[in-house]
Amino acid sequence: MLTNIIGVKFKKEGRIYSFDACDHILHKNDEVLVSTDNGVALGVVVTDVSRCTPERLPANLKKVLRKVTVDDLRVREELEILEKDAKQYCIEKIREKSLSMKLITVELFFDRSKMIFYFTADARVDFRELVKDLVARFKTRIELKQIGARQETRIVKGLAVCGRPVCCAGVLQNLDRVTVKMAKDQSMSLNPEKISGLCGRLMCCLSFEHAVYAEAKKTGREARSAQPREGMPGPAEHKTGQSQQAGKKRPDA
Repeated sequence: MLTNIIGVKFKKEGRIYSFDACDHILHKNDEVLVSTDNGVALGVVVTDVSRCTPERLPANLKKVLRKVTVDDLRVREELEILEKDAKQYCIEKIREKSLSMKLITVELFFDRSKMIFYFTADARVDFRELVKDLVARFKTRIELKQIGARQETRIVKGLAVCGRPVCCAGVLQNLDRVTVKMAKDQSMSLNPEKISGLCGRLMCCLSFEHAVYAEAKKTGREARSAQPREGMPGPAEHKTGQSQQAGKKRPDA
């Protein structure tokens, strides 16, 4: 029996997750409530429905519960207000406790069962007292999650050196590994200022475009190897020359 699969995003710059559409009639840009390991979540459909055989189903596949209602949208507005309040409160507490950390954003689950505070820090931070204050204020489970510079830029966004929005917050679904070799293969200057993004790390577009450059180089090598060398007969000329020599009689014959 085939299963209807759709792709759902929870954040515009986030990953695409697969869900069982069940018998719901869904289209791109529909907002839906889905079941996750962390409870109920609100997301946006970003792919068309595809039919999948049982042996190809993603592991731990969750289901779409239903399309969102007017009440669900009202709840989301309330959560967004609460997230802003939580962010401001946490920033004040960080400053008050002189903690060496930078708060980036706050995420509150749709059922209010958990609140996640995403932050960056250069070293290990003892935030146990901060967690106590947050629990006392918001009366829910609290998690402080440290993220890297690339994840921070993906959330904060901005314009890259090319003048377009950073790739990590737009065209890219996942933050793939980027290496200096990719810059070399693309004949780019290895000057850190030229190949680094807003996050200070290697630009994501190096990885995104690497396959195109690699294929172009491979095609170029194959084309060059197929061309005859200067002064050497091509395959057809070489074969004709052999035939002509074979047709000539030896002088002593």
